[in-house]
Amino acid sequence: MSDTPAAPEPFVSRTAPEAVEDLRARLRTTRWPDAPEDAGWSLGTDLGYLRELVTYWADGFDWAAQEAVLARLPRFRTQVGGLGIHFVHARAVAPVGPVLPLVLSHGWPDSFWRYSKVVPLLTDPGAHGADPADAFDVVVPDMPGFGYSDRPTGQPLSSVAVAGLWAELMRGLGYERFGAAGGDMGSHVSRYLALDHPDRVAAVHRTDGGLPVFAGDPATLAPAERAWFAEAATWTATEGAYGAMHRTKPQTVAAALNDSPAGLAAWIVEKLHGWSDGGVGRGYTMDEILTNITIYWLTGTIGSSMRMYHANSKIPAEQLTRRVEVPSGFSLFRGDVVRPPRAWLERTTNAVRVTEPERGGHFAAFEEPELYAQELRDFFRPYRDGGSAA
Repeated sequence: MSDTPAAPEPFVSRTAPEAVEDLRARLRTTRWPDAPEDAGWSLGTDLGYLRELVTYWADGFDWAAQEAVLARLPRFRTQVGGLGIHFVHARAVAPVGPVLPLVLSHGWPDSFWRYSKVVPLLTDPGAHGADPADAFDVVVPDMPGFGYSDRPTGQPLSSVAVAGLWAELMRGLGYERFGAAGGDMGSHVSRYLALDHPDRVAAVHRTDGGLPVFAGDPATLAPAERAWFAEAATWTATEGAYGAMHRTKPQTVAAALNDSPAGLAAWIVEKLHGWSDGGVGRGYTMDEILTNITIYWLTGTIGSSMRMYHANSKIPAEQLTRRVEVPSGFSLFRGDVVRPPRAWLERTTNAVRVTEPERGGHFAAFEEPELYAQELRDFFRPYRDGGSAA
């Protein structure tokens, strides 16, 4: 097998009308559960909100229009590591000075959708009130098993393996040196790009520090770090049931979610609500939420996306505790979950910049695209020299 990916081919998703009709029919015949009065979001997805969302999905949502919007992005597919990988590749518009290539890695439960708003802000900053010298070439791949990339048929791939694929993808696109950024599992992938390819990654930006893993003496931790460990443990106990299921028995829940679009919506929208700054009512329109969920439904990738948690649970402890020496930046958005203290970030990375934006949550690139884009421009500005394509 060649180490260089095949030449990318332009990609446009086209959904057969019968697939949309099947989806609508399933939505209209949803068998609804009961719920205690006034439960709201306290026990999971709010049933009243879900009914409203599903009704609109069945009879008001225009998938063809949303598919056309996504088609405006320059999208491609290529073979990397024996898998078909779908990605956005948008080049800098009228660049002034050196252009830094940037690979953006998404997390769960999303896909390239996470960055769909931010791509034009990064490639053409001059058209959006920013400095044209801050333009990037932007690459946004769907991870294997997500979106329009292939689903691995064997063992699921971990964040370490995906980082290797992205290094190969960037080389195939002509980029020997580049920046890496991401959140959620995309933060892990970006971290391993920096760890395993430090000669190629100019700098790495993340919106979280992951859940804490520490093999040293707890007495050496700063008070803020110990408090954060306790906070993370509490969050895992009260909010982490989904992750335990994904890590241990993903196929069990996949059978339900791949068969019921209402169930799929409940599984995903609860995370959009709980992890966002102000919930789904503030950061998203119903069309935006349903675009994300419809991608999962039509591609049948909910099971394969969850299996990546299982793969990540098998990463050896010595990998999880490696220190990142590549210059690292963190934007810890106010509404995100389990935000690490600076002391921990400096312990585990070469943290050269840490900011705390006042708005935005776990999906900040979608919730607050202008703010997220500015965070990336500001962080990567010192690392642009030599960053253009080979």
